[in-house]
Amino acid sequence: MTSTVSRESLRTSHAQSAEAVPAQPRRSRKGKKSSFGAIHIWLFLAPALVLFLYFKFIPMVAGIWLSFHDVQPFLGNVWVGLENYAQVFSDPLFGRAVLHTVILGVGQSIGAIVGGFVLALILEGTTRRLAVTRTLVFLPVVTATAVIGEVWRIIYFPASGGVLNSILGIFGIGPVAFLENPDTALGSVMAVGIWQGSPYNMVIILAGLAAIDRTLYEAASIDGVSLWQKLRYIVIPALKPALTIVVILAAIRSFRVFTDVWVLTGGGPSGATEVWMTRIYSLGFERNDLGVASAASFLLLLTTVGITLIAAWVMRRRDR
Repeated sequence: MTSTVSRESLRTSHAQSAEAVPAQPRRSRKGKKSSFGAIHIWLFLAPALVLFLYFKFIPMVAGIWLSFHDVQPFLGNVWVGLENYAQVFSDPLFGRAVLHTVILGVGQSIGAIVGGFVLALILEGTTRRLAVTRTLVFLPVVTATAVIGEVWRIIYFPASGGVLNSILGIFGIGPVAFLENPDTALGSVMAVGIWQGSPYNMVIILAGLAAIDRTLYEAASIDGVSLWQKLRYIVIPALKPALTIVVILAAIRSFRVFTDVWVLTGGGPSGATEVWMTRIYSLGFERNDLGVASAASFLLLLTTVGITLIAAWVMRRRDR
């Protein structure tokens, strides 16, 4: 009898102790897989992140640091505070370069957005011919800007035997010095930027057009809606997300124009096409004034970020 009671008491004590000890949570296999996958993702991203850090962020921080110094190679840099920024704002050539940048950026952005929209409407579809045509139209985007600049220099050749002047000669228009005349040089560079940027915007707008419900077109056709009304009430409202992306990217690109201007005109003639980045290049590598050039570069960075944020805020507010 006593042994039976003792056994029952032992069992009861073991049960109470088992209840008192909290169960150890088991780590699910799903959690292990997710953490393992996250590690793999970061391992794949690591080489690109290291390169991005080394060639982007470190030079950017170094440039900001140099903007507060009088850079003297092999002699040591001297801290000058905001003096470099004062020189940038007091430089009349820099003021002209900013004005040209604004004109060129606004013109290229609007022209490329309108051109991309028109190309997207023309080339929308799923046939094989349209796919080949879209590929050919997109070639200027993937072609090096320096190559495009050299090709357009040949097209703009000022003599009567030039490609574009030969076409104008058919209509009795004399040879035009597109890049050599200060009155036409900036517009000629703008045309090249529009020609190169339109196909890029076309791809983004085509993606937006593909997401539009086709039944809306059918219902509009049954109701006798005109083409302009379809564009106004169906296409454009549905393309707001795509147009938001296009506008933001255009705002970013607008102030970073360099290669096409440098290849086509080098900032000439007589500074007629001098833009923000060509002025930075001239200050840094022709005048060897790296401190002032770094200050102008940092101002360009701030301006680009500010315009991007403003464009994003305006487009989001319009969507609301």
